[in-house]
Amino acid sequence: MADKIILQLVNINKDFSKNIVLQDVNLSVIRGDIHGIVGENGAGKSTLMKILVGVYPFGQYTGDIIIDGKHEKFLSIKSSEMVGIEIVYQELELVNGLTVAENIFLGHEPMNGLVIDYNKMIDQTNQVFDSMGIEIPANAVIKNLGVGQKQMVSIAKVLVKNAKILILDEPTAALTEQETKTLFKILTRLKKKGVTCIYISHKLQEIKEICDRLTILRDGKSIITDDVINLTEEDIIKHMVGREISSRFPHFEKPPGEQLLSVQNLTVENRSGKKICEDISFEVRAGEILGISGLMGSGRTELLEAIYGVSSYVTKGQVIINGKLGIPKSPDESIKKGLALLTEDRKETGLVLCLNVLHNISLSSLKSVSNFGVIKTHKEIANANTYVDRMSVKIRSLMSLVNSLSGGNQQKVLLGKMLLNNPTILMLDEPTRGIDVGAKYEIYMIMNKLKEQGTAILMVSSELPEILGMADRIIVMKNGRLTGELKRQEADSERIMRLAAI
Repeated sequence: MADKIILQLVNINKDFSKNIVLQDVNLSVIRGDIHGIVGENGAGKSTLMKILVGVYPFGQYTGDIIIDGKHEKFLSIKSSEMVGIEIVYQELELVNGLTVAENIFLGHEPMNGLVIDYNKMIDQTNQVFDSMGIEIPANAVIKNLGVGQKQMVSIAKVLVKNAKILILDEPTAALTEQETKTLFKILTRLKKKGVTCIYISHKLQEIKEICDRLTILRDGKSIITDDVINLTEEDIIKHMVGREISSRFPHFEKPPGEQLLSVQNLTVENRSGKKICEDISFEVRAGEILGISGLMGSGRTELLEAIYGVSSYVTKGQVIINGKLGIPKSPDESIKKGLALLTEDRKETGLVLCLNVLHNISLSSLKSVSNFGVIKTHKEIANANTYVDRMSVKIRSLMSLVNSLSGGNQQKVLLGKMLLNNPTILMLDEPTRGIDVGAKYEIYMIMNKLKEQGTAILMVSSELPEILGMADRIIVMKNGRLTGELKRQEADSERIMRLAAI
Protein backbone atom coordinates (compact mmCIF):
# COMPACT_ATOMS: atom_id res chain seq x y z
CA MET A 1 0.00 0.00 0.00
CA ALA A 2 2.86 2.38 0.88
CA ASP A 3 4.15 2.48 -2.72
CA LYS A 4 0.68 3.57 -3.90
CA ILE A 5 0.63 6.64 -1.63
CA ILE A 6 1.73 9.85 -3.37
CA LEU A 7 1.05 12.26 -0.51
CA GLN A 8 1.15 12.06 3.27
CA LEU A 9 0.51 14.81 5.79
CA VAL A 10 1.60 13.63 9.24
CA ASN A 11 0.58 15.25 12.54
CA ILE A 12 0.09 18.72 11.05
CA ASN A 13 -0.46 21.46 13.65
CA LYS A 14 -1.13 25.14 13.00
CA ASP A 15 -2.29 28.04 15.17
CA PHE A 16 -2.89 31.75 14.76
CA SER A 17 -2.05 33.76 17.90
CA LYS A 18 -2.66 30.74 20.14
CA ASN A 19 -5.92 29.97 18.33
CA ILE A 20 -5.46 26.31 17.31
CA VAL A 21 -6.67 25.77 13.74
CA LEU A 22 -5.16 22.34 12.99
CA GLN A 23 -4.35 19.69 15.57
CA ASP A 24 -2.47 16.50 14.63
CA VAL A 25 -4.11 16.25 11.20
CA ASN A 26 -3.18 13.19 9.17
CA LEU A 27 -3.91 12.65 5.48
CA SER A 28 -2.82 9.93 3.04
CA VAL A 29 -3.66 10.20 -0.66
CA ILE A 30 -3.34 7.30 -3.12
CA ARG A 31 -1.72 8.00 -6.49
CA GLY A 32 -4.27 8.58 -9.23
CA ASP A 33 -7.21 8.86 -6.83
CA ILE A 34 -9.72 11.67 -6.52
CA HIS A 35 -9.54 12.25 -2.78
CA GLY A 36 -12.34 14.28 -1.20
CA ILE A 37 -11.97 16.55 1.81
CA VAL A 38 -15.07 17.77 3.64
CA GLY A 39 -15.76 19.59 6.87
CA GLU A 40 -17.76 22.47 8.21
CA ASN A 41 -16.60 26.03 7.54
CA GLY A 42 -13.78 26.63 9.98
CA ALA A 43 -12.84 22.93 10.17
CA GLY A 44 -9.37 23.70 8.79
CA LYS A 45 -9.64 22.59 5.14
CA SER A 46 -8.30 25.80 3.60
CA THR A 47 -5.51 26.15 6.16
CA LEU A 48 -4.39 22.57 5.52
CA MET A 49 -4.26 23.16 1.76
CA LYS A 50 -2.36 26.45 2.21
CA ILE A 51 0.28 24.52 4.16
CA LEU A 52 0.48 21.95 1.36
CA VAL A 53 0.95 24.57 -1.38
CA GLY A 54 3.46 26.69 0.56
CA VAL A 55 1.30 29.69 1.43
CA TYR A 56 2.18 28.93 5.05
CA PRO A 57 5.85 27.92 4.71
CA PHE A 58 7.82 25.46 6.79
CA GLY A 59 8.36 26.93 10.23
CA GLN A 60 4.83 28.33 10.50
CA TYR A 61 3.42 24.88 11.25
CA THR A 62 4.62 21.62 12.75
CA GLY A 63 4.39 18.16 11.20
CA ASP A 64 5.60 16.46 8.05
CA ILE A 65 4.76 16.70 4.35
CA ILE A 66 5.84 13.60 2.43
CA ILE A 67 5.63 13.48 -1.38
CA ASP A 68 6.57 10.20 -3.08
CA GLY A 69 8.29 9.08 0.09
CA LYS A 70 10.42 12.23 0.37
CA HIS A 71 10.06 14.72 3.23
CA GLU A 72 9.43 18.21 1.86
CA LYS A 73 9.84 21.58 3.57
CA PHE A 74 8.15 24.09 1.29
CA LEU A 75 9.39 27.64 1.85
CA SER A 76 7.17 29.21 -0.83
CA ILE A 77 4.40 28.53 -3.34
CA LYS A 78 7.08 28.12 -6.02
CA SER A 79 8.81 25.31 -4.11
CA SER A 80 5.49 23.45 -3.87
CA GLU A 81 4.88 23.90 -7.61
CA MET A 82 8.35 22.48 -8.36
CA VAL A 83 7.31 19.07 -7.01
CA GLY A 84 4.07 19.14 -9.02
CA ILE A 85 1.45 20.51 -6.61
CA GLU A 86 -1.07 22.98 -8.07
CA ILE A 87 -4.29 24.47 -6.70
CA VAL A 88 -7.39 25.98 -8.31
CA TYR A 89 -8.95 28.31 -5.75
CA GLN A 90 -12.68 28.95 -5.40
CA GLU A 91 -12.00 32.63 -6.11
CA LEU A 92 -10.68 32.33 -9.68
CA GLU A 93 -7.30 34.00 -10.17
CA LEU A 94 -7.60 35.21 -13.76
CA VAL A 95 -6.86 38.57 -15.41
CA ASN A 96 -10.07 39.68 -17.11
CA GLY A 97 -8.40 41.89 -19.71
CA LEU A 98 -6.07 39.18 -21.05
CA THR A 99 -6.83 36.36 -23.47
CA VAL A 100 -7.31 32.74 -22.48
CA ALA A 101 -3.83 31.78 -23.72
CA GLU A 102 -2.20 34.76 -22.00
CA ASN A 103 -3.82 33.77 -18.71
CA ILE A 104 -2.81 30.15 -18.99
CA PHE A 105 0.86 30.99 -19.61
CA LEU A 106 1.05 34.12 -17.43
CA GLY A 107 4.49 34.22 -15.82
CA HIS A 108 5.95 31.38 -17.89
CA GLU A 109 5.30 32.44 -21.47
CA PRO A 110 7.06 30.49 -24.26
CA MET A 111 9.77 32.71 -25.73
CA ASN A 112 11.37 33.08 -29.13
CA GLY A 113 14.55 34.84 -28.17
CA LEU A 114 13.49 37.95 -26.27
CA VAL A 115 9.95 37.95 -27.69
CA ILE A 116 6.90 35.99 -26.53
CA ASP A 117 6.07 33.24 -29.02
CA TYR A 118 2.30 33.78 -29.30
CA ASN A 119 1.81 31.08 -31.94
CA LYS A 120 3.41 28.47 -29.69
CA MET A 121 1.36 29.72 -26.74
CA ILE A 122 -1.89 29.34 -28.70
CA ASP A 123 -0.88 25.90 -30.00
CA GLN A 124 -0.08 24.66 -26.49
CA THR A 125 -3.32 26.12 -25.16
CA ASN A 126 -5.28 24.24 -27.84
CA GLN A 127 -3.37 21.05 -26.98
CA VAL A 128 -4.27 21.21 -23.30
CA PHE A 129 -7.92 21.95 -24.19
CA ASP A 130 -7.94 18.94 -26.52
CA SER A 131 -6.64 16.76 -23.69
CA MET A 132 -9.44 18.10 -21.47
CA GLY A 133 -12.08 17.55 -24.16
CA ILE A 134 -13.31 21.15 -24.20
CA GLU A 135 -13.55 23.90 -26.81
CA ILE A 136 -12.67 27.45 -25.78
CA PRO A 137 -11.01 29.89 -28.24
CA ALA A 138 -7.42 30.50 -27.12
CA ASN A 139 -7.66 34.16 -28.18
CA ALA A 140 -10.96 34.85 -26.36
CA VAL A 141 -10.77 37.56 -23.68
CA ILE A 142 -11.45 36.22 -20.19
CA LYS A 143 -14.05 38.87 -19.30
CA ASN A 144 -16.23 37.61 -22.16
CA LEU A 145 -16.37 34.02 -20.87
CA GLY A 146 -18.98 32.45 -18.62
CA VAL A 147 -18.17 31.26 -15.12
CA GLY A 148 -17.94 27.64 -16.20
CA GLN A 149 -15.50 28.45 -19.01
CA LYS A 150 -13.36 30.50 -16.62
CA GLN A 151 -13.22 27.51 -14.28
CA MET A 152 -11.95 25.32 -17.14
CA VAL A 153 -9.31 27.93 -18.00
CA SER A 154 -8.15 27.93 -14.37
CA ILE A 155 -7.74 24.15 -14.50
CA ALA A 156 -5.89 24.35 -17.83
CA LYS A 157 -3.62 26.98 -16.30
CA VAL A 158 -2.29 24.49 -13.74
CA LEU A 159 -2.27 21.51 -16.09
CA VAL A 160 0.25 23.13 -18.46
CA LYS A 161 2.66 23.07 -15.51
CA ASN A 162 2.41 19.25 -15.49
CA ALA A 163 0.72 19.00 -12.12
CA LYS A 164 1.07 15.66 -10.32
CA ILE A 165 -1.32 16.66 -7.54
CA LEU A 166 -4.21 18.96 -8.44
CA ILE A 167 -6.18 20.60 -5.61
CA LEU A 168 -9.69 21.86 -6.43
CA ASP A 169 -11.34 24.12 -3.84
CA GLU A 170 -15.15 24.22 -4.25
CA PRO A 171 -14.79 23.91 -8.05
CA THR A 172 -18.54 23.71 -8.80
CA ALA A 173 -19.75 26.50 -6.47
CA ALA A 174 -20.83 28.68 -9.41
CA LEU A 175 -21.24 26.02 -12.12
CA THR A 176 -24.44 24.84 -13.73
CA GLU A 177 -25.36 21.16 -13.67
CA GLN A 178 -24.11 20.70 -17.24
CA GLU A 179 -20.83 22.50 -16.50
CA THR A 180 -20.36 20.27 -13.46
CA LYS A 181 -20.78 17.18 -15.67
CA THR A 182 -18.13 18.57 -18.02
CA LEU A 183 -15.76 19.13 -15.09
CA PHE A 184 -16.29 15.55 -13.87
CA LYS A 185 -15.44 14.22 -17.36
CA ILE A 186 -12.21 16.23 -17.25
CA LEU A 187 -11.32 14.91 -13.80
CA THR A 188 -11.97 11.35 -14.97
CA ARG A 189 -9.62 11.92 -17.94
CA LEU A 190 -6.94 13.33 -15.64
CA LYS A 191 -7.32 10.35 -13.32
CA LYS A 192 -6.72 7.94 -16.21
CA LYS A 193 -3.54 9.89 -17.01
CA GLY A 194 -2.31 9.41 -13.44
CA VAL A 195 -3.01 12.89 -12.09
CA THR A 196 -4.01 12.81 -8.41
CA CYS A 197 -6.80 15.18 -7.35
CA ILE A 198 -7.77 16.56 -3.97
CA TYR A 199 -11.40 17.66 -4.20
CA ILE A 200 -12.85 20.02 -1.56
CA SER A 201 -16.61 20.52 -1.62
CA HIS A 202 -19.68 21.07 0.53
CA LYS A 203 -21.83 19.21 -2.00
CA LEU A 204 -22.07 15.68 -0.66
CA GLN A 205 -23.78 14.31 -3.76
CA GLU A 206 -20.74 15.38 -5.81
CA ILE A 207 -18.36 13.83 -3.29
CA LYS A 208 -20.24 10.54 -3.56
CA GLU A 209 -20.24 10.70 -7.35
CA ILE A 210 -16.66 11.70 -8.19
CA CYS A 211 -14.39 10.81 -5.24
CA ASP A 212 -12.64 7.52 -4.48
CA ARG A 213 -11.69 8.20 -0.87
CA LEU A 214 -12.72 10.83 1.64
CA THR A 215 -11.17 12.55 4.64
CA ILE A 216 -13.47 14.37 7.06
CA LEU A 217 -12.20 17.24 9.22
CA ARG A 218 -13.91 18.62 12.30
CA ASP A 219 -12.67 21.40 14.58
CA GLY A 220 -9.18 21.21 13.10
CA LYS A 221 -8.83 17.45 13.50
CA SER A 222 -8.92 14.60 10.97
CA ILE A 223 -11.88 12.48 12.06
CA ILE A 224 -11.96 9.65 9.52
CA THR A 225 -10.58 8.59 6.13
CA ASP A 226 -12.38 5.85 4.22
CA ASP A 227 -13.47 4.72 0.77
CA VAL A 228 -16.44 6.85 -0.31
CA ILE A 229 -18.43 3.72 -1.12
CA ASN A 230 -18.37 2.81 2.59
CA LEU A 231 -19.92 6.13 3.70
CA THR A 232 -23.54 7.25 3.34
CA GLU A 233 -24.37 10.96 3.20
CA GLU A 234 -25.79 10.59 6.72
CA ASP A 235 -22.47 9.08 7.89
CA ILE A 236 -20.55 11.99 6.37
CA ILE A 237 -22.81 14.59 7.98
CA LYS A 238 -22.58 12.90 11.38
CA HIS A 239 -18.75 12.89 11.26
CA MET A 240 -18.67 16.51 10.01
CA VAL A 241 -20.89 18.05 12.67
CA GLY A 242 -20.31 15.56 15.50
CA ARG A 243 -24.00 14.88 15.95
CA GLU A 244 -26.97 13.32 14.18
CA ILE A 245 -29.12 15.63 12.05
CA SER A 246 -32.52 13.98 11.83
CA SER A 247 -33.51 15.82 8.65
CA ARG A 248 -31.28 17.81 6.32
CA PHE A 249 -34.27 19.93 5.34
CA PRO A 250 -36.39 20.61 8.44
CA HIS A 251 -39.54 21.77 6.68
CA PHE A 252 -42.02 23.56 8.95
CA GLU A 253 -45.70 23.13 8.08
CA LYS A 254 -47.80 26.27 8.47
CA PRO A 255 -50.99 27.37 6.71
CA PRO A 256 -50.14 30.51 4.71
CA GLY A 257 -51.69 33.81 5.79
CA GLU A 258 -52.53 37.00 3.94
CA GLN A 259 -50.91 37.92 0.64
CA LEU A 260 -47.87 40.14 1.29
CA LEU A 261 -46.34 40.33 -2.19
CA SER A 262 -48.08 40.29 -5.56
CA VAL A 263 -46.22 40.49 -8.88
CA GLN A 264 -48.34 40.80 -12.02
CA ASN A 265 -47.14 40.84 -15.64
CA LEU A 266 -43.68 42.05 -14.66
CA THR A 267 -41.21 42.59 -17.51
CA VAL A 268 -37.58 43.45 -16.79
CA GLU A 269 -35.19 44.99 -19.31
CA ASN A 270 -31.56 46.03 -19.00
CA ARG A 271 -30.46 49.54 -19.98
CA SER A 272 -29.87 48.36 -23.55
CA GLY A 273 -33.51 47.35 -23.87
CA LYS A 274 -32.90 43.60 -23.80
CA LYS A 275 -35.66 41.67 -22.04
CA ILE A 276 -34.36 39.63 -19.10
CA CYS A 277 -37.71 38.65 -17.59
CA GLU A 278 -41.04 38.76 -19.39
CA ASP A 279 -44.64 38.69 -18.18
CA ILE A 280 -43.91 37.26 -14.71
CA SER A 281 -46.82 36.81 -12.30
CA PHE A 282 -46.88 35.23 -8.82
CA GLU A 283 -47.75 35.99 -5.21
CA VAL A 284 -46.33 35.12 -1.79
CA ARG A 285 -48.24 34.87 1.48
CA ALA A 286 -47.33 35.35 5.10
CA GLY A 287 -45.65 32.28 6.61
CA GLU A 288 -44.88 30.77 3.20
CA ILE A 289 -41.64 29.86 1.42
CA LEU A 290 -41.90 30.23 -2.35
CA GLY A 291 -39.03 28.49 -4.12
CA ILE A 292 -37.78 29.86 -7.45
CA SER A 293 -35.98 27.26 -9.55
CA GLY A 294 -34.34 27.35 -12.97
CA LEU A 295 -31.00 26.98 -14.66
CA MET A 296 -28.29 29.62 -14.41
CA GLY A 297 -29.19 32.50 -16.71
CA SER A 298 -32.93 31.89 -16.46
CA GLY A 299 -33.51 35.34 -14.90
CA ARG A 300 -34.03 34.36 -11.25
CA THR A 301 -31.51 36.79 -9.73
CA GLU A 302 -32.54 39.62 -12.05
CA LEU A 303 -36.18 39.12 -11.06
CA LEU A 304 -35.41 39.57 -7.36
CA GLU A 305 -33.15 42.56 -8.03
CA ALA A 306 -35.82 44.26 -10.17
CA ILE A 307 -38.46 43.80 -7.46
CA TYR A 308 -35.95 45.22 -4.95
CA GLY A 309 -35.43 48.37 -7.04
CA VAL A 310 -31.90 47.84 -8.35
CA SER A 311 -31.29 50.80 -10.67
CA SER A 312 -29.70 48.92 -13.58
CA TYR A 313 -33.11 47.62 -14.74
CA VAL A 314 -36.16 49.07 -16.47
CA THR A 315 -39.33 47.43 -15.16
CA LYS A 316 -42.91 47.32 -16.38
CA GLY A 317 -45.85 45.71 -14.69
CA GLN A 318 -47.46 45.74 -11.25
CA VAL A 319 -45.92 45.00 -7.87
CA ILE A 320 -47.89 45.21 -4.62
CA ILE A 321 -45.81 45.09 -1.42
CA ASN A 322 -47.71 44.86 1.86
CA GLY A 323 -50.79 46.27 0.17
CA LYS A 324 -48.96 49.20 -1.42
CA LEU A 325 -48.90 49.42 -5.20
CA GLY A 326 -45.69 50.43 -6.96
CA ILE A 327 -42.33 49.00 -8.00
CA PRO A 328 -39.63 50.35 -5.65
CA LYS A 329 -37.25 52.77 -7.33
CA SER A 330 -34.35 51.92 -5.02
CA PRO A 331 -33.30 49.41 -2.34
CA ASP A 332 -33.84 52.15 0.26
CA GLU A 333 -37.50 52.43 -0.80
CA SER A 334 -37.82 48.62 -0.65
CA ILE A 335 -36.49 48.54 2.90
CA LYS A 336 -39.04 51.19 3.93
CA LYS A 337 -41.79 49.04 2.41
CA GLY A 338 -40.71 46.00 4.44
CA LEU A 339 -38.74 44.17 1.74
CA ALA A 340 -35.23 42.72 2.15
CA LEU A 341 -32.87 40.99 -0.29
CA LEU A 342 -30.04 38.65 0.66
CA THR A 343 -27.82 38.73 -2.43
CA GLU A 344 -26.27 35.62 -3.96
CA ASP A 345 -22.68 36.86 -3.61
CA ARG A 346 -22.10 37.90 -0.01
CA LYS A 347 -18.51 38.99 -0.71
CA GLU A 348 -19.26 41.21 -3.70
CA THR A 349 -22.67 42.71 -2.97
CA GLY A 350 -23.63 41.71 0.57
CA LEU A 351 -20.86 42.49 3.04
CA VAL A 352 -17.97 44.93 3.42
CA LEU A 353 -15.25 42.40 4.20
CA CYS A 354 -12.77 44.90 5.61
CA LEU A 355 -15.27 46.14 8.22
CA ASN A 356 -16.10 44.45 11.51
CA VAL A 357 -19.24 42.50 12.36
CA LEU A 358 -20.78 45.44 14.25
CA HIS A 359 -20.61 47.85 11.33
CA ASN A 360 -21.72 45.26 8.76
CA ILE A 361 -24.86 44.35 10.69
CA SER A 362 -25.92 47.95 11.21
CA LEU A 363 -24.91 49.22 7.76
CA SER A 364 -28.39 49.17 6.18
CA SER A 365 -30.22 50.42 9.30
CA LEU A 366 -28.09 53.33 10.50
CA LYS A 367 -31.14 55.59 10.85
CA SER A 368 -32.50 53.33 13.58
CA VAL A 369 -29.32 53.71 15.67
CA SER A 370 -28.60 57.39 15.09
CA ASN A 371 -29.96 60.77 16.11
CA PHE A 372 -29.45 63.81 13.85
CA GLY A 373 -26.73 61.92 12.01
CA VAL A 374 -24.84 60.87 15.14
CA ILE A 375 -24.67 57.13 15.75
CA LYS A 376 -25.65 55.97 19.22
CA THR A 377 -22.93 53.39 19.76
CA HIS A 378 -24.62 51.70 22.72
CA LYS A 379 -27.78 51.13 20.66
CA GLU A 380 -25.78 49.91 17.64
CA ILE A 381 -23.95 47.40 19.85
CA ALA A 382 -27.17 46.25 21.53
CA ASN A 383 -28.88 45.66 18.18
CA ALA A 384 -25.87 43.83 16.77
CA ASN A 385 -25.57 41.60 19.85
CA THR A 386 -29.26 40.72 19.54
CA TYR A 387 -28.83 39.45 15.98
CA VAL A 388 -25.49 37.78 16.61
CA ASP A 389 -27.21 35.77 19.34
CA ARG A 390 -30.32 35.18 17.24
CA MET A 391 -28.26 33.97 14.25
CA SER A 392 -25.83 31.98 16.48
CA VAL A 393 -22.88 33.70 14.81
CA LYS A 394 -19.57 32.30 16.09
CA ILE A 395 -17.26 35.30 16.65
CA ARG A 396 -14.73 36.44 19.24
CA SER A 397 -16.33 39.89 19.45
CA LEU A 398 -18.34 42.39 17.43
CA MET A 399 -15.00 43.94 16.47
CA SER A 400 -13.97 40.80 14.53
CA LEU A 401 -13.42 41.57 10.85
CA VAL A 402 -15.96 39.86 8.60
CA ASN A 403 -13.23 38.54 6.29
CA SER A 404 -11.85 36.52 9.23
CA LEU A 405 -15.10 34.55 9.60
CA SER A 406 -16.06 31.26 7.99
CA GLY A 407 -18.47 31.33 5.05
CA GLY A 408 -21.36 30.13 7.20
CA ASN A 409 -20.82 32.84 9.80
CA GLN A 410 -20.47 35.49 7.09
CA GLN A 411 -23.83 34.36 5.70
CA LYS A 412 -25.44 34.62 9.13
CA VAL A 413 -24.02 38.15 9.59
CA LEU A 414 -25.55 39.10 6.23
CA LEU A 415 -28.89 37.61 7.26
CA GLY A 416 -28.74 39.52 10.56
CA LYS A 417 -28.08 42.71 8.61
CA MET A 418 -31.22 42.06 6.53
CA LEU A 419 -33.41 41.21 9.52
CA LEU A 420 -32.42 44.26 11.56
CA ASN A 421 -34.91 46.26 9.46
CA ASN A 422 -37.72 43.83 10.47
CA PRO A 423 -38.80 42.95 6.91
CA THR A 424 -42.13 41.25 6.33
CA ILE A 425 -40.93 39.90 2.97
CA LEU A 426 -37.49 38.32 2.71
CA MET A 427 -35.93 37.43 -0.66
CA LEU A 428 -33.08 34.94 -0.40
CA ASP A 429 -30.82 34.44 -3.44
CA GLU A 430 -28.78 31.23 -3.00
CA PRO A 431 -28.92 31.50 0.83
CA THR A 432 -26.67 28.48 1.48
CA ARG A 433 -24.15 28.78 -1.36
CA GLY A 434 -20.63 27.89 -0.27
CA ILE A 435 -21.46 26.91 3.31
CA ASP A 436 -21.31 23.53 5.00
CA VAL A 437 -24.08 21.13 6.02
CA GLY A 438 -24.17 22.25 9.65
CA ALA A 439 -24.40 25.94 8.74
CA LYS A 440 -27.05 25.17 6.12
CA TYR A 441 -29.16 23.45 8.76
CA GLU A 442 -28.89 26.52 11.00
CA ILE A 443 -29.99 28.78 8.12
CA TYR A 444 -32.97 26.49 7.46
CA MET A 445 -33.98 26.67 11.13
CA ILE A 446 -33.79 30.48 11.00
CA MET A 447 -36.02 30.41 7.90
CA ASN A 448 -38.52 28.22 9.75
CA LYS A 449 -38.58 30.60 12.69
CA LEU A 450 -39.22 33.55 10.37
CA LYS A 451 -41.92 31.57 8.62
CA GLU A 452 -43.57 30.83 11.97
CA GLN A 453 -43.54 34.56 12.74
CA GLY A 454 -45.39 35.27 9.48
CA THR A 455 -42.56 36.41 7.22
CA ALA A 456 -43.06 35.74 3.51
CA ILE A 457 -39.92 34.20 1.97
CA LEU A 458 -38.83 33.92 -1.65
CA MET A 459 -35.90 31.53 -2.08
CA VAL A 460 -33.81 31.18 -5.23
CA SER A 461 -31.66 28.05 -5.15
CA SER A 462 -29.70 26.05 -7.71
CA GLU A 463 -29.77 23.00 -5.43
CA LEU A 464 -32.88 20.97 -6.22
CA PRO A 465 -32.85 19.02 -2.92
CA GLU A 466 -32.91 22.36 -1.07
CA ILE A 467 -35.82 23.71 -3.14
CA LEU A 468 -37.75 20.45 -2.74
CA GLY A 469 -36.94 20.20 0.95
CA MET A 470 -37.77 23.74 2.09
CA ALA A 471 -40.32 25.31 -0.29
CA ASP A 472 -44.10 25.21 0.14
CA ARG A 473 -44.61 26.06 -3.53
CA ILE A 474 -42.15 26.19 -6.42
CA ILE A 475 -42.20 28.34 -9.54
CA VAL A 476 -39.80 27.49 -12.38
CA MET A 477 -38.13 29.90 -14.81
CA LYS A 478 -36.61 29.37 -18.23
CA ASN A 479 -35.19 32.10 -20.50
CA GLY A 480 -36.79 34.85 -18.43
CA ARG A 481 -40.29 33.37 -18.37
CA LEU A 482 -42.28 31.33 -15.88
CA THR A 483 -42.81 27.84 -17.21
CA GLY A 484 -44.82 26.37 -14.38
CA GLU A 485 -45.81 26.24 -10.73
CA LEU A 486 -45.74 23.14 -8.51
CA LYS A 487 -47.19 22.48 -5.09
CA ARG A 488 -44.84 20.88 -2.59
CA GLN A 489 -46.71 17.55 -2.72
CA GLU A 490 -46.42 17.21 -6.52
CA ALA A 491 -42.88 18.51 -7.03
CA ASP A 492 -39.89 16.30 -7.79
CA SER A 493 -36.52 16.76 -9.52
CA GLU A 494 -37.73 15.38 -12.86
CA ARG A 495 -40.73 17.72 -13.09
CA ILE A 496 -38.66 20.76 -12.15
CA MET A 497 -35.93 19.95 -14.67
CA ARG A 498 -38.49 19.35 -17.40
CA LEU A 499 -39.91 22.84 -16.79
CA ALA A 500 -36.44 24.41 -16.51
CA ALA A 501 -34.73 22.84 -19.50
CA ILE A 502 -37.19 21.44 -22.02
